[in-house]
Amino acid sequence: MRAEHLIFLYVVLGLAIFAGLALFEERRRRSFEPARDPDQVFRCQQCSLVYTDDPEVERSRCPACGKTNHPFEFR
Repeated sequence: MRAEHLIFLYVVLGLAIFAGLALFEERRRRSFEPARDPDQVFRCQQCSLVYTDDPEVERSRCPACGKTNHPFEFR
């Protein structure tokens, strides 16, 4: 084999090993990370309580004081 072929083979093999390790690490990270909760976050304008409710509701009643609130938007 020529030297160029050996260098090419080592580079391709090294990249394949790094890609395999990256895929393994991503798969391992996803298996230990908690799943995202699809609930909406609400913050009461009267008592400042932060709470969650179902994603399909537009307004939610505060469990502490009973005031109806809109979803909190993170910016």
